[in-house]
This record gives sequence, C-alpha cells and structure tokens, in this order.
Amino acid sequence: MEAKGIIAEIDAEIARLQQARALLSGGTVKAKPGRPKGTASAGKPQRRKRVLSADARKRIADAQKRRWAERRKSAGK
Repeated sequence: MEAKGIIAEIDAEIARLQQARALLSGGTVKAKPGRPKGTASAGKPQRRKRVLSADARKRIADAQKRRWAERRKSAGK
C-alpha cells in the first residue's frame, strides 16, 4: 500500500511539472481552470434585450445634461 501511494504522488508531481513546462514553453495546458467553453448557456433560454422608447431615451439624455451642467456650474465657483 505504501508503495502505491508513493507512486501516485510521483505521478501527480510529474503531471504538475509537465503543466509548468508547457506554460513556460508557450504551449497549451490541457487542464484549464473554470467552466469549459459552450456550457454557460446550455439549456437556458436567452434573455430578451430591453428596449427604450425614443421619448424615454430623450428624457434620460436631458436629465444627464442637466446633471453635467450642474456639476460644471458648481466646479466654476
């Protein structure tokens, strides 16, 4: 049993060293952290994009312009 454990540790260390070598040589590493590509939206319905009316966009733009004008006015004093 003890020999099998030592062999398993040696194999794990070899795998870590191979990954480090691949990173240093500019190669790709097989095991990457994180979720594999293409699994984020699997089975989930797509959300619809929210749409603002032209009037709502104008009101937001006008409000922001008032905020900027107020900031310029207070900075000038």
